[in-house]
Amino acid sequence: MNILTVAINHHTAPVEIREALHLNEDEVRALTLKAKEKIFKEGFILSTCNRTEIYCIPKNLNTLHKDIQDFLLNEKPGLNVSGEHFQYFSSTDAVKHLFSIITGINSQLIGDNQIFKQVKSSFQIADDLQSSGFLLRHLFASATHAGKRAITETGISEGAVTISFAAVQLIEKIFSSLGKKTALVIGAGETGEIAAKHLRDRGIGKLTITNRTQERADQLAETLMCSTIPFLDFKKQLHQFDIIISATSSNDLILTKDDISTSIKTRKGSTIILMDIAVPRDIDPESKELDHVFYKDIDSLNIIIEHNLKKRHSEIPKVEKIIKEELEEFSSWYSSLDAAPTIRTLREHFENIRAEEVKKNKNKFTESDQDKLEIITKRIINKLLHHPTTELKKAAEQENDSAITKTKVGILKEMFGIDQHHPENNEKEK
Repeated sequence: MNILTVAINHHTAPVEIREALHLNEDEVRALTLKAKEKIFKEGFILSTCNRTEIYCIPKNLNTLHKDIQDFLLNEKPGLNVSGEHFQYFSSTDAVKHLFSIITGINSQLIGDNQIFKQVKSSFQIADDLQSSGFLLRHLFASATHAGKRAITETGISEGAVTISFAAVQLIEKIFSSLGKKTALVIGAGETGEIAAKHLRDRGIGKLTITNRTQERADQLAETLMCSTIPFLDFKKQLHQFDIIISATSSNDLILTKDDISTSIKTRKGSTIILMDIAVPRDIDPESKELDHVFYKDIDSLNIIIEHNLKKRHSEIPKVEKIIKEELEEFSSWYSSLDAAPTIRTLREHFENIRAEEVKKNKNKFTESDQDKLEIITKRIINKLLHHPTTELKKAAEQENDSAITKTKVGILKEMFGIDQHHPENNEKEK
């Protein structure tokens, strides 16, 4: 199983390294296309606030982890990054690592269910760019199944605990009561929205939203029944707020140390909390040197995260059991491909037909039913192929009568219209 993974994440690197290697969606798409040309036979890239990881089946069997690492670093030149900032996984270890991510036990916030959506989104990008093939599609399905099982069969994600929630709880430790405090949330994306909702639920005195796209800010403000400030004007009103949470997708600083210093002077020494939960960071970290300023970034949340998630830690063994089961099933499926190369060609033939038909028709289904459509059609294919797959395995095990194998292989190819000269099949059958 020639799956290679190169990973940099919160286990291996501080926030300044992670943010330097962070890729937004456009960058992920661009890098995926480059990787298709140079490295990937199949592959996808996962980049979140806490990790950037590349999973691939390389074109060249001689490709090493370092080759993939260098490919990534060439896109972000000038960084002081070494091999110790990376993790390397191969074969079933790479699959197990992916399963541990999508189930939430590898997250900085154990059980953070945002990662499930982020991994699915990475899968979708790879599929859109035709960077996924037969093997990765099955891996995607297995990983998604493992993630859903972790959510539904364990308490690993119970309670709406996210980076945003941890940030708000830390704010509450500094300000014992939020009822008379004012807060500004910069950024109306998912992370900013969750932070704003938690502030509202904690009884914040006044809540204001600002966002580059005013329409999005207005939509969120309407939902939360709060006010907005035009993005171009918010710095002029910074002094009005006791709490500032920034969660944009900007590649540059939103607030400089001078911006904060000017605000502090106007506030006449009144305490202000700066909670930077963006990657890359939005607020100049040197702001923490200013008097009357409490500055925190994602790495500052570690202590409160550990405190909040003790109960979730007790659920990890249950999730690990699910991962073990799903890994065994995936490995068993992969081993079946080695038993007879025709099995892989046969399954790929059916999977391509299934995937094409689902793609053509999935818009006829609601979003919630689209996942069910994937599951049901995959089950149908598995049931249809169960008996012929079993028969091929039996034939392959009968070493003394290879004629049986050849006969059954020939019949299957003829019946299902599989070209006997399929290049991949020929190579494996030599």
